[in-house]
Amino acid sequence: MNNFEFYNPVRIVFGKKTIPTVGKFIPKGKKIMLLYGGGSIKKNGVYDQVLRGLKGRNFVEFSGIEPNPLYETCLRAIEKIKTEKIEFLLSVGGGSVLDATKFIAAAACYEGDPWGILTTGGIRIKKALPLGDVITLPATGSEMNCGSVISRKETQEKLPFSHPLVYPLFSILDPETTYSLPKKQLRNGLVDAFVHVLEQYATYSVNTPLQDRQAEAVLRTLIDIAPDVIQKQDYDSRASFMWAAACALNGSLCCGVVEDWTTHSIGHELTAFFGLDHAESLAVVMPALWQHQFENKKDKLAQLARRVWHITSGDRDFQARAALEKSVEFFHSIDMPTRLGDYKITQADTQKIVDRFAKRGSIMGERQNISAPQVEEILKLCL
Repeated sequence: MNNFEFYNPVRIVFGKKTIPTVGKFIPKGKKIMLLYGGGSIKKNGVYDQVLRGLKGRNFVEFSGIEPNPLYETCLRAIEKIKTEKIEFLLSVGGGSVLDATKFIAAAACYEGDPWGILTTGGIRIKKALPLGDVITLPATGSEMNCGSVISRKETQEKLPFSHPLVYPLFSILDPETTYSLPKKQLRNGLVDAFVHVLEQYATYSVNTPLQDRQAEAVLRTLIDIAPDVIQKQDYDSRASFMWAAACALNGSLCCGVVEDWTTHSIGHELTAFFGLDHAESLAVVMPALWQHQFENKKDKLAQLARRVWHITSGDRDFQARAALEKSVEFFHSIDMPTRLGDYKITQADTQKIVDRFAKRGSIMGERQNISAPQVEEILKLCL
């Protein structure tokens, strides 16, 4: 097991009818900005529950945060924060709204061009506004981590950052908020959480039996509940889904392990250039990455086959390939495409992604063996 430092200060408030309690977790006397997306929270009753929780509090609203939140939109929120002298941010919505809120919290206190937060991965952050959230879409795990991803329309870029100062002080998770979600968003959330776990798992072993079993438990839970999540408004399956998505990326699974976030790095570019949903990009890239890096990953893939997919026959290579095939079958079972061709994206289209990785000089993978030429090969396998 590698050395690690684990820190997670997020208070989780989980369950039915918890949203109206939001006010008691926000410090008294603070002027609040309520941030949300396109207005779905006004249709599903979440907005009214939040207002009950904020009764008697001083707050302003900022709406219109997009899926794959835009840098340009965040800048408008920052202007309003400074004009209104906002002291606390409350995100209400899915992971995109929360990702935007985290960036806004840091950028509102940042000296210099806020884009520098993203180009440096957040290492220059020295101060941030406090924030909390009501999460309505299980997917990103942003409700229990200090990471964020922001897109910039002007340059067609999508970049991540992280910093302990943007951990939410609290996250309210009511599974009943998922009842109004369309099947596509539920599908995306399942895939997002599933791939988050595997980017921390499908590398090579450094003797982390507990972390491996924890990851396998989240994966098996997602697989088991997926049919009910997609087909029913079932509280128990939605509750397990919401908690699994949070646990998939709250920092506990990666303690002491070797990680590989290549799938996310390539996936971000597919979103930036072609507009794929984040989860759609992950479902395309991950199988191709595993195929390309099969020799490096096959020990853990074989373990995945045995422990999660219950495949015990055959040798290590057979089991590892079965794990890849079963994962693709899982995506297809919830109507998630796994090929660039499904989105009418060609090899010629992807050259701009290869060129971007070459320009950045990116080196990725658990063995630091993936750069622009390997990205080109992986994208060909995605076709």
